[in-house]
Amino acid sequence: MRDDTAVSPKDRFLTVYGRKPVLEALADPELDVDKVILADVARGPAVAEIERTAKAAGVPVQRASAHRVKVLAGNGKQDQGVLADVVAPRMLPLDRALAQRQPPAPVLVLDGITTPANVGMILRTATAAGVGGIVVPRRGVAALDPLVVKASAGVAFRAPVLRCGTALEAVEQLSEAGYAVYALGASRAESLFEAELPQRAAFVLGAETSGVGEEVAGYVASWLSIPMPGDVESLNVSAAAAVLCFELVRRSGR
Repeated sequence: MRDDTAVSPKDRFLTVYGRKPVLEALADPELDVDKVILADVARGPAVAEIERTAKAAGVPVQRASAHRVKVLAGNGKQDQGVLADVVAPRMLPLDRALAQRQPPAPVLVLDGITTPANVGMILRTATAAGVGGIVVPRRGVAALDPLVVKASAGVAFRAPVLRCGTALEAVEQLSEAGYAVYALGASRAESLFEAELPQRAAFVLGAETSGVGEEVAGYVASWLSIPMPGDVESLNVSAAAAVLCFELVRRSGR
C-alpha cells in the first residue's frame, strides 16, 4: 500500500473552488472528496447547502481565514470563499511512478502549456487513448483547477497525472529511467506516422506559441512532425496531442 503521508497534497488531490463546483463535486457519487474548506466569513444559503451536503456525504468541513482560502485555491477572484480537495486516485509524483515495477508508458510531458482549456482537453484525450501517464509540472503549466477540470469534462479527476516541479525535471528523470524523449515540431522532417517508436517513450508537447523550451529541447532524441498537406502551418497543441495519442493507439493494435 502506498504511504500517502509522504506525498504532498498537491500530488494527491485536485482542488476545486467556487460554490457551484464544490457542490457538484460533493454530489457526484463517483468522486471522493477529502475535505471542504470554508472561509470564516463565508455565510448564506449556498454555504449552508454546502455544509449540509458535505455532512450527508461524510466529508469534513474546515473553517479558515479568507486569505488562507485564497492562497489554497490559487484564485482569489473566483474562489467565493470555498474549496474542496478531491482525491485523484491515479495521480502520482513522477519519481514514484518511475520507481514502480512497471513504469507508465508511453508518457506525455506538458511544457509551458498555460491555457487551461488545452491542458484539460489533453488530459481527456490522453486518458481516452490509454496513455500511461501525463506529466503536468507544478510550474510553467496551467494549474489543475476548475477550468482544467471543466475542459476535461471531469476526466481530470481520474487521469493518470504525474507531478514534478518543471518540464525540465521531467525529461531529466525520464531520460535517466531509460525513456526515449521525442517532441512534436511543425518544421521537423521525421513523420510521426513513419518513425520507429519504442514502447518506453516520452513525448513533449510544447507551449502554444513558443513550443518546446530550449533546455527541455536539449533532452529530445528525435523530433516528429504531423504531415499537413493542406495550407496550415500548425495545429493547436491539444489537436496535435489527439493525433499523437491515437496514432499510439493504432500502433498498439488496441
